Amino acid sequence: MSEQKMVHVIIERQDSNDSVSYTEEFKIPQRPGMNVIALLMEIQRNPVNAQGKKTAPVAWECNCLEEICGACMMVINGKPRQACSALVDQLEQPIRLKPARTFPVVRDLVIDRSRMFEALKRVKAWVPIDGTYDLGPGPRMAERDRQWAYELSKCFTCGACVEACPNVNDRTSFIGPFAISQARLFNEHPTGAMHSHERLEALMGEGGIHECGNSQNCVQVCPKNIPLTTSIAAMNGQVNRYALTSWLRK
Repeated sequence: MSEQKMVHVIIERQDSNDSVSYTEEFKIPQRPGMNVIALLMEIQRNPVNAQGKKTAPVAWECNCLEEICGACMMVINGKPRQACSALVDQLEQPIRLKPARTFPVVRDLVIDRSRMFEALKRVKAWVPIDGTYDLGPGPRMAERDRQWAYELSKCFTCGACVEACPNVNDRTSFIGPFAISQARLFNEHPTGAMHSHERLEALMGEGGIHECGNSQNCVQVCPKNIPLTTSIAAMNGQVNRYALTSWLRK
């Protein structure tokens, strides 16, 4: 009988948001088709580290398990990605799991994404309809516009682009590539365009589009292949035109 193949995983852990991080190693029996979430569930089921010592179960987040919710984003072998779509068979061992440290760590692999939702508030990433009365059917978009807008709407705020961006850190207030792309999405929407000037003002302010260093890391790690750099270029043009026309009106 062949010996059970084991998965060697090294996890960067942190007991609370203000405690010191440390690493802990585990060896888990490998199963065909196993993803990183299944790996973490095995550790949760039997939290014994590679040294044979009982330990606290590793904390992480997940929800949909099909790369839709974005909750399980973590740094896997140095790259921010979704743990649900990261297959163990395709990963180099030892598998190294770390939290996305662009965000505050709550515990172990659990992070606080609040900065992303605050960024979406800044750019008013919604269609401003209050729903108090029936407005009837909204304006139609041309099929060509609808198709590229749909690509931008795939963003599920997982935070991979923010983690990969060198301009997002504790020394800057850069809004992040995802928020710029969402500003483009809603500026081009027939109804959302009513508030386009507010979004452009937000992108001109502190932490706005001028703080993008054009590293293009974001588009490399986006799990939905959203054309983030194209959006940044498009919004840069909108911001420049808005700034010029605002200056001319003075």
